[in-house]
Amino acid sequence: MVPRLGKKYHVEVELLTRPKAEYHTEEYYQLDLPVAPAIRINDEIVVEGCDITEESLDAAICRHISVEGSD
Repeated sequence: MVPRLGKKYHVEVELLTRPKAEYHTEEYYQLDLPVAPAIRINDEIVVEGCDITEESLDAAICRHISVEGSD
């Protein structure tokens, strides 16, 4: 879903995956990343620790694009 929406809106998508156990290490917490699964658009954490619908993610991308365009 995420790569497809990235192509739709011409935005760069970076997927980070780790073994599940690695998300519960002290080293991971020190990275100050959101709790997996998570989606972050630049500095905004859109969802953390749960799934998201495609419609909600689509809306978050559109909000982000409109904010960038207003600069």
